[in-house]
Amino acid sequence: MPDDAEPPHRHAAGRDTEWLDHESGPVVRPYALTGGRTRPAGSDFDLIAIVETVDEPGPAGDGHGERLPRSPEHLTICELCRTPLSVAEVASELDLALGVVRVLLGDLLDHGLIRVRRPAPVAQFPNERVLKEVIDGLHAL
Repeated sequence: MPDDAEPPHRHAAGRDTEWLDHESGPVVRPYALTGGRTRPAGSDFDLIAIVETVDEPGPAGDGHGERLPRSPEHLTICELCRTPLSVAEVASELDLALGVVRVLLGDLLDHGLIRVRRPAPVAQFPNERVLKEVIDGLHAL
């Protein structure tokens, strides 16, 4: 084993799992984290939307007795977002694909565990007439 490699992880039974290291990539496939979903159930999340954990969660889901998300990834997102982060930063911190993070954020939003501040819409470009008037005004100076 190279000097900079970490020792193999051990199961509770004490057996070495030499196949598990940081170079091997994720053990759980992305589709398993999202239950096979590729898009969030609600709205889409912009890369620069700001996500923040809610101190007092609102009503969960649609009121049909849904269970709150309790996967390690959901809990990690809630912990990370105690300080507001963009969707891109959350994906980077978790080292997960953006699509996976969007699905997980959708779960948390549906259960009232996070709030999302969407970016302000980009102002409309002025029409050609307004631009021509500005140019004419500049020429008049």
